[in-house]
Amino acid sequence: MKKKYTLQKSPFIVPTTDGKLIEEHFGNATDKNTQVSIAHMVAPPGWSEPFQTPEFDEYTYIIKGKKQFTIEEEIVILEAGQSIKIEKNTRIQYANPFEEECEYLAICLPAFSIDLVHRETM
Repeated sequence: MKKKYTLQKSPFIVPTTDGKLIEEHFGNATDKNTQVSIAHMVAPPGWSEPFQTPEFDEYTYIIKGKKQFTIEEEIVILEAGQSIKIEKNTRIQYANPFEEECEYLAICLPAFSIDLVHRETM
């Protein structure tokens, strides 16, 4: 009988060049799931990404530290225990300009894909 659950003990570690840890537990890279991606992330102090306009909704829950979101023209800062939903087709930049690392969970619907994120060149 097929099990009705999937236990993830070895998430896919996404290779990065900016010091950020990305552990995808479910999603395109891990189990070819295009519907949803769930990733555990740790962004080092001083980290930032280019602006992007993704074709997916992204939910973020802050576990530790703080994270800065530049949502179109507005700056929003989340702290541990807070969460946010960014709607698809919204221009956004993620950053950690603070002195401590930021640990968080990111959930994307549909799943994160480099083809859907539309990062701008810096």
